[in-house]
Amino acid sequence: MTSAPDHARPVRLSRRSRQGVVMGMDPWQLTFLSASALVLLMAVNRFGPLGLLYAAPVYLGLGMTALTSIQGISTPRMAGLWLMKQVRHAAGATTNAYRPERTQLASTLNLPGTRASIQLWEVDQVAAAYNPHDRSVSVIAELEVQGFLMHEIPERYDLAEQFDRVLGPLTQRRGIKRVTLQERTLPTTIRAAREHYDTVRLLRHLDPDSPVARNYDDVLDRSERFEVAHRNYIIFTLDLVALGAQLKSLGGGQDAILALAAIEAGNLADALRSAKIKVRRWLSPRGVAGLGRLAFDPEFAATVQNRPDGLAGVDPVAIGPMYLEEPKGRNGIVVTDSGVHTTMWVHEWPRSDAPVGFLSPIVFARHPNTGEAITHIFSIVLTPVPVAKALKRIREEKKVWRGNESLRAKRSADGSAADAADWRALEQQEQEIANGHGEFRYGAYLTVSAPDEERLDQAMAGMRNALSRAGMEAQILYCQQAEALMVNALPVGLGMK
Repeated sequence: MTSAPDHARPVRLSRRSRQGVVMGMDPWQLTFLSASALVLLMAVNRFGPLGLLYAAPVYLGLGMTALTSIQGISTPRMAGLWLMKQVRHAAGATTNAYRPERTQLASTLNLPGTRASIQLWEVDQVAAAYNPHDRSVSVIAELEVQGFLMHEIPERYDLAEQFDRVLGPLTQRRGIKRVTLQERTLPTTIRAAREHYDTVRLLRHLDPDSPVARNYDDVLDRSERFEVAHRNYIIFTLDLVALGAQLKSLGGGQDAILALAAIEAGNLADALRSAKIKVRRWLSPRGVAGLGRLAFDPEFAATVQNRPDGLAGVDPVAIGPMYLEEPKGRNGIVVTDSGVHTTMWVHEWPRSDAPVGFLSPIVFARHPNTGEAITHIFSIVLTPVPVAKALKRIREEKKVWRGNESLRAKRSADGSAADAADWRALEQQEQEIANGHGEFRYGAYLTVSAPDEERLDQAMAGMRNALSRAGMEAQILYCQQAEALMVNALPVGLGMK
């Protein structure tokens, strides 16, 4: 007799450790504490007991800075980020304007900074984004997942389980650098509805000036601003250094990279098909450029989306922003052509067990005042971890936990429930790896966009409500908004350090 599958089995995400390097402190804090102790030691050796008084402003300042935080980030780290941004302001590196007349290498992209060297190639109408800095190549597929949240719970569970079978084996394969799952919500048009209405009106010889026709035109006009598109993508990034032998067997050079990209795109499509997940299309270079263009210039969306299939997308030369600025004094936003953006890092996942589809509040987040959909890009970046490295990480984190526990015992301080949860999470991860499951290092980034700062503030309020309903917490990436936007808006397999 076999038991029925437990379709109500919740999603469980591994807990992120809060133990730090020592006693929950990061390397920046330890550096400041060490500097404080060094200043104190030098002052005492030089001036004797009076040195405690003379050097008090210095060592107390360093110590207090090490033990405090700003916006959830340790003060030393935030100070470093702020100083780096001021240096960029002084060097004029926080503003970028595209110069169309500037000479540019063929196939390279119009992007600020070092990302200008990324090249967008094409093989069998599939875009291959080559990054020479980390020697990687990425292919991008749009997935057909419409109606997932409308399925019954058993069907949702089955789809999630099938997708897990696609991702799981990737941890055992050499050469997979990262896998990015991305959901994009942006305003769209009701062109299909308007075209269908025009066709019906012609076939039935309806009078366009009749009250009924005018009323229907008014309904279409009013509904236009509430129309949104939800698109899902998977970005598959290959490590060309690890796959060097395979590239050599294919002849080496650009042709070998393109051949490898085509092979892996086919393998991924087969795996997704076997998991009952349909690939709607593989993005061409124009499709990839179109996603970047829409992210930087949301007002351009209707123009791109109304193009016929033969002219779909955007020429890759227009993938980047024509104008980008990190405003001085505003560390949590970045301004592009027709949008203002804030990118957040999801640092807290549901503390309790969550059902399949727990991200739906984020996908369908709305403005609290107008009820309009919030334009956003939500990315989950998965980096496969080999079994040996995963077990080594767990051993090291256990060693840190035991060291912190020993320090707490010497200070007669009791451990907290959070410390106990960290230990249970490590034990669970170790057991899952021993049972044959793979491990991914994962991070999630959420970019919220709006036409101006006032609308952005409203959108952020609505998105924070959605995050709380999903049991998640996100932190604004202060002083690094341009970098974060580039990583999240460009579907070319980039990652943040």
